[in-house]
Amino acid sequence: MPETIRVVQYGLGPIGSAVARHIVERAGLELVGGVDVDRQKVGKDVGEVVSLQRQLRFPVTATLAETLARTPADVVTHCTSSYFDRFLPQVMEILSAGLDIVSTSEELSFPWLAHAREAAEVDAAAQRAGKTVLATGVNPGFLMDSLPLHLTAICQRVDHIAVTRVSNATTRRGPFQAKIGSGMTVQEFTAKMAEGRMGHVGLLESAGMVLHTLGKKLVHFESVVEPVVAEQRITTPYFDVAPGHVRGIKQTARAYAPEGEFLRLTFIAALDASPEHDTISITGVPDLKLTLEGTNGDLATVAIAVNAIKRVRAAAPGLVTMRDLPIITAW
Repeated sequence: MPETIRVVQYGLGPIGSAVARHIVERAGLELVGGVDVDRQKVGKDVGEVVSLQRQLRFPVTATLAETLARTPADVVTHCTSSYFDRFLPQVMEILSAGLDIVSTSEELSFPWLAHAREAAEVDAAAQRAGKTVLATGVNPGFLMDSLPLHLTAICQRVDHIAVTRVSNATTRRGPFQAKIGSGMTVQEFTAKMAEGRMGHVGLLESAGMVLHTLGKKLVHFESVVEPVVAEQRITTPYFDVAPGHVRGIKQTARAYAPEGEFLRLTFIAALDASPEHDTISITGVPDLKLTLEGTNGDLATVAIAVNAIKRVRAAAPGLVTMRDLPIITAW
């Protein structure tokens, strides 16, 4: 019989909770634990914390060790921070426990440009443990890197790639609306961006994966961020945005090879953004253009993280990326 994969969900925020719920409903997977540092969650039944309609009869623990003292596990789905300095100790803890990892941490998706030392540390720990580490999501992980790379399979030559994502943040979770600056003044937005911990994370990682995979040397990378301002009042369950205040963000990244710009990534996430779409344009032989509609970032991230579990379990040990695995599909 096919193995049932025992999964611990590490991080029970909106995305982690949604991953946990999806694991519960998937054949071949068994949710056996939940870990979170939030004291208001610790000790409560995981089913209650992740908003299932039933109890799962095991509690949220503050540490992975507490969960593993109660139950064995095979893999951890890890949904905490975007940033290496915050998630690295968690990743090392999981590997020390001898478990595979599927993470949604953006800076882990292709870390060799910005975090080469830490990436080597994770890879070495994974090799020692005989386990695999993958970070994925809708973006980075798919729309601006894996999917464009798959499209180049039908090109004889690729001269330039442009990807534009327009996401209606009104339909997204509260923390996402917060991290794009919803409700801020333009001055507050500018100050927060200068601190370096707001906005979309992952454009550098997507650029690195695309250029490296296609054999292009990245000689320069630049990213420009600007606020998207509300022209009329916008109200969501989380924010009340007055006219003239920020309703979202526009980030444009350009990656240059020696011959010039090779990749342009444009990310727009704003309340009431319309029309919502993802468009990939490849200039080459032949020219290609693909537009997707209906890509809900939260649903897509949950899906790809859960769908990746089987591939990660079968992969060779080490820190891997989406380009290293067989194509991930629904199952």
